[in-house]
This record gives sequence, C-alpha cells and structure tokens, in this order.
Amino acid sequence: MKEEHHVNGTPIRLALVGIGKIARDQHIPAITANPAFDLVATVSPSSRVEGIQAFHDLPSLLAAGLDVQAVSLCTPPEVRTRIAREALDAGLHVMLEKPPAVALSQAQVLVADAAKAQRTLFATWHSREAGHVDAARAWLSGRNLKDVRIAWREDVRRWHPGQEWIFAAGGFGVFDPGINALSILTRIMPGAVAVERATLNIPENRESPIAASLAMRHACGAPISAEFDFLQTGPQTWEIAIETDNGSLLLRDGGSKMLIDGTAQTDHPDAEYPRLYARFAELVRDSAVDVDLAPLTLVADAFMVGRQQRVAPFEF
Repeated sequence: MKEEHHVNGTPIRLALVGIGKIARDQHIPAITANPAFDLVATVSPSSRVEGIQAFHDLPSLLAAGLDVQAVSLCTPPEVRTRIAREALDAGLHVMLEKPPAVALSQAQVLVADAAKAQRTLFATWHSREAGHVDAARAWLSGRNLKDVRIAWREDVRRWHPGQEWIFAAGGFGVFDPGINALSILTRIMPGAVAVERATLNIPENRESPIAASLAMRHACGAPISAEFDFLQTGPQTWEIAIETDNGSLLLRDGGSKMLIDGTAQTDHPDAEYPRLYARFAELVRDSAVDVDLAPLTLVADAFMVGRQQRVAPFEF
C-alpha cells in the first residue's frame, strides 16, 4: 500500500463504505471539499455514487487491486466491526461513524487491531464538532456543577425512514441519536459521569428502545438526567441545560446554538463533518489512533442497569 501522502501531501485515496442518507448528506460533501482526500471508490450492496467506482463489498474492492489507503465506514453498526477488522487486516486506515461498535469489547478489539497493524483508527463523534461544544467546555471549566438536564427528542420516521435495523438488536434504537447527546456531555463535562438508573421503553415488536430515561451523576455529585424519545413530532429537540454555581448554560439544536444566562451567543457555521475529515487526515499522517469510548460506555451501562418496559408496537 502506498504512503506517499505522508511525505508530499498527495491526497489520501479513500473508499466510502455504506452509501445511505448520512453518507450522501454529510460524508460525501465533506470528502469532496477536502483536498486531503480523493474519493476513489464506494462499497455498498445496493447503492452507488455517480462517477465513482463501485463495489458490492470490501473483499471485492480489495480483490480488485485498486490503490486505496483508507476507508470511512457509514454502515449500520452491527456490521461495522467486521468490516473495520477486514480493512485493518488489509493495511487500511479506518474512520468509523458513530457508534464505533455495538459492544465495548468489539471496540476494544478494534483498538488492538489498529495498534498491531500500525494504522489509524478514528472513532468519530460528530456532535462533538458542533459549533458551540468547545466553547461550552471552556465555559464550564472552573465552575461547580449543580444540575444537568438533557432532552433529546426527534422523529425516527423523519430521520431514519424505513430503517428497520435501528430497532433490531444492536441497532441502538433511540440511543442512535441519544449517544450524540452523551458524546457532547462527556466532552464538555470537567470530570467523569456514571449511570445510576435507567428506564428503557421497548416496543412489543422490536428489540431496541424507542424511548429512554437515564439518571446519572457527575463525579462532583451533581445529578444529570436525560430524556430520549424517538416519537417527537413537530419541532425537534436537542438540548443540554446546565446549572452551575456561577451561571447557566443551554446548548440547543445539538450544540449549534448556545445561551449563557439566557443570552444567545454568536453562532458558528455547521462544520461537523469537515472537522472530522480534517482530523482524520491528521491521524492518517501519523498512523495514530483516536478512540474515545466514554459515550458508548454510558449507553452500555444504561442497557445493563436499565429497567425494560414493553410499550405499544411500532411500525414505520
């Protein structure tokens, strides 16, 4: 495999694996706008991108002998670990959509595989790149937490139309968006967060929750609550409200808006995925690993301690 891009700045030859809504809406525009990458192939059993060489699966791509140096995986999470291991075994650098795996042990194996292969493994959390997340982290530094409340409510039919996998085992259900809130939480909190209790509402005909409530606690003792709902209609809600000993902070719209003591702060352009790909290019240059499993750990703990309630069946 060629590594000239480390030396002379030639683009990283990238294959995009999984061509669904998130790939088309976010990944492809970010890749094509970044001169550090050259999108040379797509991998999907059912979709393709006009003008880009397409393959049915990763083994087909590898067998073709195409010069590829890295892959970005946008598949459903239950197959992500297998494909990532195949890519690392083939000497490719790997970028993972969130969540990095359906189980903590799978993610840990991937980290070991990347270290053995001396290749990049980047577990992305796109919501951490929202415009005000870094500013919120800086504002909270030095303040004492009193209370944190998360409300993450959206319409699964709008954002995941017909995607049956999301309610299968390993599909995460409402934690597919909910883990975005937890990724922001674990980024901005000045200390560790632990899950104490959880309630998971699982439709009678599904295997993953359609709603969930979490009671957590920060290392300082401050309570943290989270309400996740996949049946929100009308306006969508992605908010984190934080009370401290010296003011309040509200992140809205997934971190793209911020209010301090009720005063709106200057907004920044949406650049979540461009920032992720800029970071991936840096990591590939050094064959470095960047994998933070804190958000996935909170979801795993919620499933472990959660009280499961069966609710009405759900159909798309």
